Amino acid sequence: MLSNDDMTPEEARRDHREMLWFLTINAAFGMALGASVAFALFWFNLYGIGSTIARSRMPLFSFAMIAIPLALTFGGAVTASAIMLMPYKRKKQL
Repeated sequence: MLSNDDMTPEEARRDHREMLWFLTINAAFGMALGASVAFALFWFNLYGIGSTIARSRMPLFSFAMIAIPLALTFGGAVTASAIMLMPYKRKKQL
């Protein structure tokens, strides 16, 4: 009989898929959060960013220059916190 620490190859593959799905969901949530913050900066015209982008020759490009780095930063931060808080059983747990 297998102990808690031993997994069959199929169980290990399923565990890896679940872990990657968990991290993907967290990364997507973080990126959506970062894009939402960028949209809020634009919509509420905080620090004049909204009016500056609106007057720009290429407003979509200007917005993307703010939204993409924010989305990547928030996505990375949420993914990192998900890794630190990832649910798993410790190997030496009794």
